[in-house]
Amino acid sequence: MRVRALAGALAGLGLAGLASGWAAEPAPDRASDAAATAALLANPLIQQQEILFVVRRQYAPDHHNTATFFPKARTEYNNGKFTGGGALKAIDLRAGGRVRTLIELPEGVVRDPDVHFDGERVVFAMRRGWGDSYHLYEIGADGTGLRQLTFAEDVDDFDPVYLPDGGIVFSSTREPKYCMCNRHIMANLYRMDADGANIHQIGKSTLFEGHAALLPDGRLLYDRWEYVDRNFGDAQGLWTVNPDGTGPAVYWGNNTPSPGAVLEGRAVPGTQRVLCVFSSCHDRPWGALALIDRRLGLDGRAAVVRTWPAEAVDRVQDTGWELFDAFVSVQPKYEDPYPLDEGHFLCARMTGSGEAMGIHLLDLFGHETLVHAEPPGCFDPMPLGPRPRPPLLPTRRDFAQGEGVFYIADVYEGAPMRGVARGTVKELRVIESPEKRYWTEPAWNGQGQMAPAMNWHDFNNKRILGTVPVEADGSAAFAVPADTFVYFQLLDERGRMVASMRSGTQVQAGERAGCVGCHDHRRQAPSVGQGLRALAFERPPTRLEGWHGPPRLFNYLAEVQPVWDRHCVGCHDFGREAETKVNLAGDRDLVFNASYNELWRKKLVAAVGAGPAQTQPAYAWGAHRSRLVEYLGPEHYAVQLTAEEIDRVVTWIDLNAPYYPSYASAYPANPAGRSPLTGAELARLEALTGVALRKQMSWNGNRGPQVSFDRPDRSPCLLGIGDPDTPGYREALALIELGRERLRERPEADQDGFVACATDQWREQLYGARRALEERSRTAIREGRKVYDQPPPMAAGSGE
Repeated sequence: MRVRALAGALAGLGLAGLASGWAAEPAPDRASDAAATAALLANPLIQQQEILFVVRRQYAPDHHNTATFFPKARTEYNNGKFTGGGALKAIDLRAGGRVRTLIELPEGVVRDPDVHFDGERVVFAMRRGWGDSYHLYEIGADGTGLRQLTFAEDVDDFDPVYLPDGGIVFSSTREPKYCMCNRHIMANLYRMDADGANIHQIGKSTLFEGHAALLPDGRLLYDRWEYVDRNFGDAQGLWTVNPDGTGPAVYWGNNTPSPGAVLEGRAVPGTQRVLCVFSSCHDRPWGALALIDRRLGLDGRAAVVRTWPAEAVDRVQDTGWELFDAFVSVQPKYEDPYPLDEGHFLCARMTGSGEAMGIHLLDLFGHETLVHAEPPGCFDPMPLGPRPRPPLLPTRRDFAQGEGVFYIADVYEGAPMRGVARGTVKELRVIESPEKRYWTEPAWNGQGQMAPAMNWHDFNNKRILGTVPVEADGSAAFAVPADTFVYFQLLDERGRMVASMRSGTQVQAGERAGCVGCHDHRRQAPSVGQGLRALAFERPPTRLEGWHGPPRLFNYLAEVQPVWDRHCVGCHDFGREAETKVNLAGDRDLVFNASYNELWRKKLVAAVGAGPAQTQPAYAWGAHRSRLVEYLGPEHYAVQLTAEEIDRVVTWIDLNAPYYPSYASAYPANPAGRSPLTGAELARLEALTGVALRKQMSWNGNRGPQVSFDRPDRSPCLLGIGDPDTPGYREALALIELGRERLRERPEADQDGFVACATDQWREQLYGARRALEERSRTAIREGRKVYDQPPPMAAGSGE
């Protein structure tokens, strides 16, 4: 690394002392290095206009790289993590490094500035203190005319970006939903008019969308975290979307195991490359700097042109498991990249003094020069001047319809379908993966923390919206509800899954979206004539009509357990001869029920769970691979399941074998957020039975069903006590019976009569209230009116 402080090296340019008082990494005093440093800092790209930057402390460490805004409403997690003291400043290198302050906040934080195309104003996020939230503001480049644009209470707005049409896109927590593998609040992309009017949601992924930036063609590049039937830690890549929210598409890195997070992507002028940060799942949003060229690949090391530090490229891995934190130990760390041209880049980088960050200028030859640093740290450097305005993209949505349409040219296209004979696929299933609106403190430990427990080894609940026909040429066309996060599965003539998406997509109202097929290369175009004569495109789009009834959240206890009750529990029950092979009883255990625990634990279902980052080929998992399916026919003791019953079991497996229909809970303070017994009661039951029941709150090492709240005296944990007439046995049995009575009074989410706890009911009311505000904005857009977070000044015009 050739990192230089300016003192001495730039005396001939009159720029000495810009970083005085700050430590830099030691380096040999060679004339060639000094000349390189001088040449970098003489670059007209930073000499002919001021450099805007933010002064603040480094964000406090938290669980995930998205956790940087520490909402005031979550004091139980964030107390003490928000540290104020910051400013928005500009440095003029032509004037010897003179720094001026646009706005200063002794108790607050400024973050995420974006300079308008005319260079005359700046939009940014600001929080005035601990009792405030992040709102969006705009200020003149000269530091005058500060005005607030967003005002929503207990909502954090950040990462604003000016749009070519005059609007602003930003990330916001306005849709209150939470991290599926933990409890942190998430954010989506929103947009608004230049004056803050008509704020509406354009992104609907189930987790986090952030760090949006404009591409030269007018699309938005942003980082998106979402996981459908896959590992939580390596599912944060770069995506693109149109400014109206149509056409979301993978850009790079969504199926790369390491880095675990690809953040802050920005297009490099004059090239097809992107500069970004290779970060980790469990870290702050910093790491190595990386230059990628997606023409060389949409995943993996082949597309990585270079990294800073150079050796960080060795941490990029195309295969592997749980590599999502490989960049935590990278030194030094970088963030906030801003390409100036094809070979020179601004960024924030460690200065060598602990976690302090300074503005650095980099080139492709390995030179890294400290431009400016001051305590507590410098971030978000960018030129404060005019820049090219990308083209204005046409709007492809409306606010009148409640649905959009997907057109698929050929489902057999793409590597995941390699080897699948044409004619195999008969239908396409459309499944919704809903957002997580509730959370609990206790957790079930699957592949990650589920708070509350949802499934054995995956985080998602599912809603089947319906199936549609796939034509002989592989084409399909179907309507989907707008603003709904969905994914697709391909089914054979028996309704069994051939291949499944493990990501999600959406359509906006009135949008017509198309894709080549079930491909893994997003730069592929249809073959000549493909799609132009597609059979499905010659008829109206198919409408979704549910699955064995109207669309509903999938509930194992309601959809699958009745099949076992009707055909199997005569043999496969507690105390029966076939119990040791598999217990298919419906008895409620501490977290799930007996049959669900048994089928997963004994590997009778080949579900992918929270599986690997890599795209999975056809037939890699699901009913076709599951031993359980072998026992559903008459050859197994003349069992006679109906076609619907077989379909219920097969579909459950192909949905990744989920259990709970909802993240809401009746027992949010109890183990796994599901048990009717408290932690103290469970500890007492452990002491009485000698069974480590609290270790049952995980799939790893689980010993199978130990408690039956439906038939307490059948509970296996009682077997170790022995004589039923002993006081210990009677006390243990009484505790289990207590759990049974509680479930009768307050059923859990898998049972009839479920009522969510008071906290989850409040969260649902909040969600509904925020949704009403969203509909208010959309109605105003439809009617040509303007509505705001709060009434604007009279001079801004009329509104609500």
